[in-house]
Amino acid sequence: MSGLLWFVAIVLSIALGAHVFRFAGQKLTGNAPKFRDMSYGVAFGYVLGAFLLFWSVWYYFQPKVLDTGVPNAGVVFFRWAVQGFIIASIAAFLFRLFGRVVGTDGSRKLFRSMPLTASFGILVILIYAIIAVFAGQIAPYGQAEILGAANVMAGGDPAIGGDPAYPLGTDQIGRDILSRLIYGAQNTVGIAFITTLLAFFIGGSLGFLAATLQGWLDQLLSRSVDVLMAIPSLIFALLLMTIASVWADRLGIPLTIFMVLIIAVIDSTRVYRLARAVGLNIVVMDYIEAAKLRGEGLGYLVFKEILPNAMAPLLAEFGLRFCFVFLTIAALSFLGVGIQPPLADWGTMVKDLAPFINFAAFAPTVAAAPLLAAGAIALLTVAVNFVVDWMLHKSSGLKE
Repeated sequence: MSGLLWFVAIVLSIALGAHVFRFAGQKLTGNAPKFRDMSYGVAFGYVLGAFLLFWSVWYYFQPKVLDTGVPNAGVVFFRWAVQGFIIASIAAFLFRLFGRVVGTDGSRKLFRSMPLTASFGILVILIYAIIAVFAGQIAPYGQAEILGAANVMAGGDPAIGGDPAYPLGTDQIGRDILSRLIYGAQNTVGIAFITTLLAFFIGGSLGFLAATLQGWLDQLLSRSVDVLMAIPSLIFALLLMTIASVWADRLGIPLTIFMVLIIAVIDSTRVYRLARAVGLNIVVMDYIEAAKLRGEGLGYLVFKEILPNAMAPLLAEFGLRFCFVFLTIAALSFLGVGIQPPLADWGTMVKDLAPFINFAAFAPTVAAAPLLAAGAIALLTVAVNFVVDWMLHKSSGLKE
């Protein structure tokens, strides 16, 4: 049977199973409200979830090596994913348990109300921060250090061209991939964090000024922001970085500096819109009018009155904006106009190590080399979004 016929048969079976599940639930529970009011879409979701669970268990226990002696790369990667998920869940649970018994009263209270996803996100962010700060002490080699062997396969197995001294192998010119992966946290994450801070300083300051002063300044800034936001950000950044790559050599300024400024200005437009919208809701409050009547200056109004009351949505936006900046830097580096050699960068590593994917048929550990940098990008993005989602939930005042 062809793959298409198998797919159609499975979908039809799940669709029929959803009807059976809802009907059986109504009969067995005496038409309880949970099953009586259950829509067909919800029943379909339950059956689909059960099918995926059973399929996952079945696929997990498939042999890692086919009858022909070739590794089953799909099963190997799936087992790694499942094992990683289990390890991450246990680590997040233990970290939340640790936070509930160690720390100040405020931190313990915070961990008691924290969902497991937020605990996982905070744990991942802490690990990334530690690696980024102490990359020089953790990495076995320098990020630009060229070693004696090039294109060493990952896994450390000499039979397939590996070396125990380089567990993740080396790249095309003999640099240790593990060391560059560690330094990539320092460069990619550190530069993204600095860029996000600069974007918030520019966009937040101008947004609060426009909300406070209004008038011609508000119109000028808002229309300028509208023009910039009408251009797709990645295409605009790529265009400006291409121009900056010419001027960087002439001016003797590192291209990374231009990248930070360009991305910060582009992303500051989004921050400006949020800061202005929040600021307009705050400046009409009575305590703002009272501060004006006391003769308080513009700096006092912005930093003492508006900013503290706008902190919750700005913090949530900071996490989301950091993810977008982080992904933009990785994308620009992948295209060759981002973080420049010899600095290690995850986006560049994905591009440079992509040919190792061809080894997936007989050496999954080798094929995993480019996936490590991509996985590092994805893991941090997911972790930050988990924390941001929790922060939005807390700031909204909603209860579980």
